[in-house]
Amino acid sequence: MLRPELKEFLHAGTVIPAHPLALTEDRKLDERGQRALTRYYIDSGAGGIAVGVHTTQFEIRDPEFNLFEKVLTLAIEEVENANLQRPFIKIAGICGPVDQAIKEATFAKSIGYDLGLLSIGGLQAYCEEELLERTEKIAEIIPVFGFYLQPSVGGRVLSYEFWERFANISNVHAIKIAPFNRYQTLDVVRAVCHSTRNREIALYTGNDDNIVNDLLTTYKVRVNNEIVEKKIVGGLLGHWAVWTKNVVSLFERIKAERDNAHIPAELLTLGQEITDANEVLFDARNQFKGCIAGINEVLARQGILKGNWCLLEKERLSVGQSEEIDRIYKEYPHLTDDEFVAANVTKWLA
Repeated sequence: MLRPELKEFLHAGTVIPAHPLALTEDRKLDERGQRALTRYYIDSGAGGIAVGVHTTQFEIRDPEFNLFEKVLTLAIEEVENANLQRPFIKIAGICGPVDQAIKEATFAKSIGYDLGLLSIGGLQAYCEEELLERTEKIAEIIPVFGFYLQPSVGGRVLSYEFWERFANISNVHAIKIAPFNRYQTLDVVRAVCHSTRNREIALYTGNDDNIVNDLLTTYKVRVNNEIVEKKIVGGLLGHWAVWTKNVVSLFERIKAERDNAHIPAELLTLGQEITDANEVLFDARNQFKGCIAGINEVLARQGILKGNWCLLEKERLSVGQSEEIDRIYKEYPHLTDDEFVAANVTKWLA
C-alpha cells in the first residue's frame, strides 16, 4: 500500500514532470544527461517524477534498446543520492499486455517506486472488462496511478462506467486525466465522484492543452442527495518536463488562489499562453508527431541534453517547429526558467 505520508502529499497536489530520455547523437543512452534531468527536477522543487512514460519514450522497452530497467534505476539512484527531507513521489510507467505489465510493476516496486502509472496504450484488442482485470492484477503488486491516454498517441475512448469501476479497485490511488477532451475529462471526474472510493482517488491533469483551467476548477457533482466536490489537485505532465522551476512557482500560486471566490483574470490569460506554448512544444498541428522532440529541444537549448534526438530516427521536430519554439521563447519569456538552469546545469552534469 501507499505510505500514509505519500498518500497525504499526493492528495494535497503537486508537480510531477514526465521524465524525458537523454541520448547521444548515435541514439545511445547518455547516462550523464539522464542523471542531470532527475537532478534538475529535484532542485526545481517538483514533488515527484514519472519515469518510463510516454515522454521517456515507450521504445525503451524494445529488445533492440533494452533501457527500461536501466533508466528506472538511474532515477531511483539520483533520488536516493539527493537525501531529500521532503516528500517525493516516484512513479514508474507500466505498459503492455498483462504479463509484461506484471513484470514491469514487479521490477519497479522492487527498486523503490511508489506507484505505477498504468498505460492502456497499444491494447486496442482488450475490452474494458479485460482492462479492469489487468488493473486489479497490477494493483496487487504496486499502488496504481490510472491514466486516460488521448487516442492520438495510442489511447482510446473509455466509458463513464469503466472509470467508475476503475476507481472502485482497491489500491488505485490516483488518475491522470489526459484525453485532451473536455467531455471525457468530465466523464472521469463524475465517475470518480460516484464511486464508493471517491475520497481515496486523487485527480491529476494530464491535459497539457488546458493545464491552468484544470487546476483552478472545483467540480461539484450530485451523488444521491449529497454534493461531492472534487478538484484536479495536481499535474503529471510532459509539458512540465521543461521550465519546471517556473512551473512549481505557478502551481503554488494556483493552489493559493483556487479556493477564492474570484480567480484573478491574469491566471486565465497565463493559462492561454501556456496552451499556446504547449501547442508548439507538443506539435499539435501535426498530430503530435514532434511532441517528444519538442520537449527535448528546449532541454537541449538549455544545455541539459546534448540534442533533441529520440530512439527512433523518425521521431524528430516537424518542419517549422523549431521556428515556432523561437516564437514562444520571444513571446513568453516569463514562462521559462533559463536563468535557473544556467546557474545550475554544470552542477547537474558533474
